[in-house]
Amino acid sequence: MKNSTEKNKLVKGDIDLEIGLKVSVNLPIVVFEEDGIFIYYCPALDINGYGANENDAFESFKFTLSEYFDYTIKKNTLRKDLKEHGWAVPKSKVKPMTPPNFSELLRDNDVFADVVNNKAYRKFDMPVEIPVFA
Repeated sequence: MKNSTEKNKLVKGDIDLEIGLKVSVNLPIVVFEEDGIFIYYCPALDINGYGANENDAFESFKFTLSEYFDYTIKKNTLRKDLKEHGWAVPKSKVKPMTPPNFSELLRDNDVFADVVNNKAYRKFDMPVEIPVFA
């Protein structure tokens, strides 16, 4: 398992931005093991990373998260996708976007509900920076 200082480091995408302005959000993450594979799952974006150990799963998750932001920003669909996942997305691009709360995620996300109800898991919030033009 990662120590608390490692898992709370700010995850930043490797997207090169001209303006460089970002908003910080806390993504809910659950970590669990299934069939000998460690999984980092973000129910607020419905993405995951996995690996043979927790460190590999974390690295896989960071890559998946970076690819998610890269793709949705380049396609100009990030705001729409976040709304479809239940996020509060203000009209102002400099105000924080807010992921759905725990109970909303449990109600609306069957995969997340299965993890919470049937698996041993650990939950934490991961700070992430999202470009403001998104």
